[in-house]
Amino acid sequence: MSKEDKKMNRITSIDALRGFDMLIIIFLDHFFKALNVGIGSPFTKSLANQFDHPEWFGSTFYDIVMPLFLFIVGAAIPFALTKRKQQHNSLSSIYIKLIKRFLILFVLGWIVQGNLLELNADTFSVFSNTLQAIAVGYIFSGIAFIHFKLHTRIILFGVSLLLYYFLLTIPDVPGVGNAVLLPESSFAWYLDQIVLGDFQDGTQYTWILSGLGFFATTLSGVFAGELIISGLHRQKIALYLFLIGIASVSAGVLLGNWHPIIKKLWTSTFVLSSSGISYILLSIFYWIIDVKGISKWAFPLKVIGMNAIAAYVLSHVFNFHLIAEMVLFGLKQFTGNFYYLLLTIGGFSILYLILWYLYKNKTFIKV
Repeated sequence: MSKEDKKMNRITSIDALRGFDMLIIIFLDHFFKALNVGIGSPFTKSLANQFDHPEWFGSTFYDIVMPLFLFIVGAAIPFALTKRKQQHNSLSSIYIKLIKRFLILFVLGWIVQGNLLELNADTFSVFSNTLQAIAVGYIFSGIAFIHFKLHTRIILFGVSLLLYYFLLTIPDVPGVGNAVLLPESSFAWYLDQIVLGDFQDGTQYTWILSGLGFFATTLSGVFAGELIISGLHRQKIALYLFLIGIASVSAGVLLGNWHPIIKKLWTSTFVLSSSGISYILLSIFYWIIDVKGISKWAFPLKVIGMNAIAAYVLSHVFNFHLIAEMVLFGLKQFTGNFYYLLLTIGGFSILYLILWYLYKNKTFIKV
């Protein structure tokens, strides 16, 4: 196997980190809430709070889930598109792949949280989901990777953050003014009102202008992927990933004194801080798994990570908690307040067995 081929191999740490991210959203958030129901101590309550989003300002551990997902999608772009270039795929075929994946992700977003399956225009939301944010970040980051060199993409990253900052602070919102970064008051929210109209998702999240942040977050992942395939020694790669992460978090927190870190607006400072945390997490996974070769512990994460989209969609479309209850209902009389915890573990176990079966049979559902 040539050196170039080795570079294009799957990086186990990326699959494991993707699995870790999915584990949070399909199991750990429910687990710690259920644990708190069972125990009800101040400590378990604090843990449960870390797996819920803050009302507006501030941040919790749970806030990293969505940006980490976008970041990992970006990190995989250099592997996929470089391989396609090496196979001499035409530009049109690459664009067809990008557009196809964009459309599939958008439709899956409609199914998961856009209420598409209700077949009711009154409840349908056009833009409302992590998968759709990924779709936006993916297609524009993919185009940037195809057509621009690294230094130009770095400029695009900075311009996206600056442009979004100015769009949030300069234009007037009728009846509100400018530079107001509060629920249902920002210019990003106002633009969603105009563009999406009755097809909004009814939450405090913004989507249209936040697309600049989605693009920047995914692009930050592209930079990480390029660093990994750069040919540098793996220990240096791990170190650089970590240092970039520290610098990005520091910049986001520092600038957050003037421009708040708000996930629901996906502010530019949120992009910097969350991308920095993503870099740090990737550096840790990469150092343990790909540098030190300690990888057996990550097998369950890899099982989830290699079918992440399937895991996400299945967990949102099917109620595995209810399926587990159909089997375990007889234990309710013995478990008391821990019954919810039992059902949470049981439901996740069913989902994991499905993912394990897919993995064992080398069935990987891709979009």
